[in-house]
Amino acid sequence: MSRLSRSFGSFGVASACLAAAAIAACSATVPPLDLSDDGPSEPVAGKANNGGTGGTGASTGGTGASTGGTGTGGSATGGSGVIGSGGTGAAGRASTGGSGGTIGGGTGAGGVHAAGGTGGSSGGTVATTGGTAGISFGTGGTSGRGSGGGGGRAATAGSGGTVGRGGNTSTAGTSSGGGSAGAPPVGDPCATTTVPSGGTQHASSNASGTASGLSWTIWSNGSGGSITTYSTPAFSAAWNNSGDFLARIGLQWNNTKTYDQYGTISAQFFSTKSGSGGGYSYIGIYGWSTNPCVEWYIVDDSYNPMPVNPGNTTNKGTKTIDGGTYTFYTRATSGTGGSKCSGVSNWNQFYSVRQTARHCGTISISEHFDAWAAAGMTLGKMDQAQILVEVGGGSGKIDFPIANVTTTM
Repeated sequence: MSRLSRSFGSFGVASACLAAAAIAACSATVPPLDLSDDGPSEPVAGKANNGGTGGTGASTGGTGASTGGTGTGGSATGGSGVIGSGGTGAAGRASTGGSGGTIGGGTGAGGVHAAGGTGGSSGGTVATTGGTAGISFGTGGTSGRGSGGGGGRAATAGSGGTVGRGGNTSTAGTSSGGGSAGAPPVGDPCATTTVPSGGTQHASSNASGTASGLSWTIWSNGSGGSITTYSTPAFSAAWNNSGDFLARIGLQWNNTKTYDQYGTISAQFFSTKSGSGGGYSYIGIYGWSTNPCVEWYIVDDSYNPMPVNPGNTTNKGTKTIDGGTYTFYTRATSGTGGSKCSGVSNWNQFYSVRQTARHCGTISISEHFDAWAAAGMTLGKMDQAQILVEVGGGSGKIDFPIANVTTTM
């Protein structure tokens, strides 16, 4: 036992005598304390004190229990170091009492599942070594409610706030009852419903450029229209009886690789359309390949009723991709404005047409290409893959708050 503990032990005896003076003028001799340090398993409670002034779990622990008496903290009543069920230990060895309950010694059984978690309102002034799992000391008692966490090991006295919460798992604590789901996940194409502010409008019948790291193109065989690009992957387009009108944004390649050499190709889009699109219209993904020369479409929506059929097509089967069923078509054409393949005036068109329209989502472009290959629809070296609106007349506008095409390689 340390010199400080012996000093406080002696002070405890003197205090006991003074407290008893009013009754017996210290006529009884206070037996000496056993100050040997032989472990916390059997804490001595002084001279068989029956709980001092706080044995019933009062809030403040009295103002000076006799030697070894338990302070107010806990529903256990005194006893010689036996821990009451209320979560407080009995008086510890050579505890001083003082104002507020003394800190329980021994192994605080209540520290793990003390229902009240009161644990002594203000803690003793000086705690001894205490038990291996003392209750929550002081005013805390938080860990008394917890499903785990005792009050810590060999805690010093003082207010129980910090010690009381010392358990690894106090109530609620880190696991609160949830909360708001927060912002929509990054990359959720259906979460962004308005185009960015600002933007740059390009009015033309044939122009191209770059914006937000992507390539854009506007083309028409009539009076033209406009495309507005933004600082993020998005665009808007407008037309007014512009003949065959196309506006698109996405990836532009150089005809040196097949689609599988780009890893996984996918697109994310959200569209809001108004007006009309003439006799035909396609909203989805568009591109070209060379050697062989193929103009290809993945159609997810249209100004016309879905599913659309370009006419003069050959049905090549169906497949479910991205939660929808697509019909595959091939079609021979000479186009309305020439091909992107040098010296080629007649070429094939490939189509994936979704049976039910959708205005937002992810389009797994590579899965369409794989399905086409299985159906005998062979692409060549890739020229482009872009999010598209194409109309055959009418007057209208479309916004794409999200219009992004990505690859993994």
